[in-house]
Formats: sequence, structure tokens, C-alpha cells
Amino acid sequence: MIKGNAVIGQSGGPTSVINSSLAGVVTAAGTSDLISGIYGMNYGIEGLMNEWLFDLGAQPDDIIRGLRHTPSSALGSSRHKLKEEDFPRILSVLEKYDIRYMFLIGGNDTMDTIHRVEAYCRSKGYELTGVGIPKTVDNDLFGTDHTPGFASAARSNILNVMQAGILARDMKKVDQFVIYQTIGRDAGWLAAATAMARREEGDAPHLIYTPEHIFDRDSFLADVDRCIRRHGWVSVVCGEGVKYADGTPVSASVVKDKFSNTEFGAMGGASVAVTLHGMISSEFGIRGEFQVPESLIMSDFVRALPTDLDEAWQCGVEAVRMAGRGETGYMVTIDRISDDPYEIRYGKIPLGEVAIAARPMPGEYFNEAGNFVSDEFIRYMKPLTGELPDFVRLKKVMVLK
Repeated sequence: MIKGNAVIGQSGGPTSVINSSLAGVVTAAGTSDLISGIYGMNYGIEGLMNEWLFDLGAQPDDIIRGLRHTPSSALGSSRHKLKEEDFPRILSVLEKYDIRYMFLIGGNDTMDTIHRVEAYCRSKGYELTGVGIPKTVDNDLFGTDHTPGFASAARSNILNVMQAGILARDMKKVDQFVIYQTIGRDAGWLAAATAMARREEGDAPHLIYTPEHIFDRDSFLADVDRCIRRHGWVSVVCGEGVKYADGTPVSASVVKDKFSNTEFGAMGGASVAVTLHGMISSEFGIRGEFQVPESLIMSDFVRALPTDLDEAWQCGVEAVRMAGRGETGYMVTIDRISDDPYEIRYGKIPLGEVAIAARPMPGEYFNEAGNFVSDEFIRYMKPLTGELPDFVRLKKVMVLK
């Protein structure tokens, strides 16, 4: 193994625990005999190409410790899609700063970035060890049981839906429905997680729609009608990436990002929640609300889970250990050993198996109708969400005269 400097970057959307992974890398790198200095890309791979580099080794210890309890992306993020003409520039910067170890924290697009950089350097005879560190609230990376950041974002959603459901239940004589939209372009993990808010049969949410299932307007309205007749109101949760049978987004969004991903809720299309709100109002002539928190759940540190923060940290530490063993071209994984008691271990998966593609939820995690989750999914989620609050409701003890 060659001795040299290391660089780390953060890409894509932030999470409430991504900086904990950063702190793990910096701390572990500081004890490595192979890593001389540790640099941080300011604004991801774009920052590397522009030589915008933090000297993370010069940061005070209290700042690095504080990263473990700070949300968002401390280094600044990027969604730059690599072009062929970028690679010579990247290599020249790596050579200039004697960078021999690269760590990127992110989702499938980020894993594609580090995979391509590592492969290019190898093709040019430049020794670079590249390791990916998983991060995405969407939980859609292949090869890992779950991703750091997902559990905390899921908890944020769960508490939002739980409390909004209590409000909607008590206000059903005014507004008879509430629609909650969550992020999740290609997979419904975050939307499905809100099922944990339900304690009793009539609790929110009543219906959950995700990108794994084709959305049908008539079936949706029939589901809504059934719930209103039964409960007097309905709570609907939808993922932003819900589509019709022909592939058209329910949001009607036409905006694309640099990776050709649909920008749901961006200019050029309404949100799914607004669209569904219009369907219900038009069909039944009733009032209701829609709620779209967008990226707020990605940086909701108040609801971040200690286990999630610790796993994010350990993924950063494990990435440095892998690099020290010469294991290049891999992403760190979290492998679940047991549900009860909850137990995991850290593994690895080749970057090429993670890059670009999103992992949908397995079919067995849904009910037969595709509008709610199964008991198997509840078992998967239970160790991740932490303790949830117990709210009470008045007993139906009425005054008799």
C-alpha cells in the first residue's frame, strides 16, 4: 500500500447523520499510517476539480466531534454528473496533491462517480484507493440492509403523519382528508415507513402509495371513499415518484436533473399531493389538506436517532479500514444479523453493483392491493425507528340525562 493524502466529499441530498460519517473518516484517517493528510472537497467533485479543498486535519478537535451532532452537509454538496472531459482534470488534481485515497459519501449517483474515477485512475496507472460510504434517506442502495440517514428521516415522517393524523381525525367535521407527500423518486421506503405511525386500525395513515405500484385514479378514489365511509376521514401518504401505467408521473413534472432523474415538485409540474387533493375534492366535493415537507426531513436533527448517528460514524471508520487493507472499488454496507435483538455487521459491495440503479422495496413488503404495507415490512422497520410517543384520546363516555 502506498502512502499519501486522502480526500473526502459529500454528494446529493444531505441527511441528519451524513456529517457523522464525515467525522468517522477524519478521525480514523488521523490514526492511519498510510494517510498523511485529510482533505475535504468543498461542493463535492466540482470542488475537487476547482481545488476547493478544506484541510480537515487542521480543524479543531471540538469541530470534528461536533460534526457527529450537526445536520446537513458540512462540506457542501454537489449533483455534478461527470463528463469524459472531467477525468483528466480530476487526475491532475489528485497527482498535484498526492491524493491516494478517495472517500465519497452519497447515494447511487455518488457511487457511480467514485466508481468511474477509481476505474479511470487505474486505467492510467495512477494508484488510487476509492471507497464509497452509503448515504441516502431514500434507502434505495443495493447491497445494504439500510442506509445511514434513512431511519432518522423515516422517524421524522412517522411523527409528522402521526401528529397530522390526530389533527385530521379531530377536525374531520371541517376537513375530511389529509395528504402527506414524502420524497422518494424511485422507491417507497420513506412513504411506507409512515405505517409505523398507526397504533390502532383507524389511525393514520389509512392509505400509502409508492413508486413500486402503478397508480390508478379509479382505484385510488374507491380506496378513499371506503376509508371515509368507515372512519369519517382519510389519511393518505404518497411518494413523490408515483406514476401512472404509461410511466407519466402523477405530479405531471417534466423537469430533469443532471442525471436525467425527474425533479418531482419542481417548476414544470405540480406535486403529487396537490394532484391527489384535486382528485378527491373534485370527486367528493369535500375539503382537505395537503402537506409537502420536501427536504425538511433530510436535515431534521431534532428527530435523529442515536443508532443512526452511530452507524453513520462507523461506516466512515470502516471505509478507512477498508482502504487500509487495500480494498478499493467498494461501498461499505450494513448487514443485518438479527431483528430482536437488533444486531448488524459491516460488509462491502462492489461499486459497480450499486451505481446508478435504485433498489425498490420487495413485493412482500406490501399488502395485496399495493396501498399499504405488510407485517413483514413492519418487522423490518421496528428496530430502526426507535420509541414512538404514546398519545391518548378521550373515551366515548358521554353525558346521559
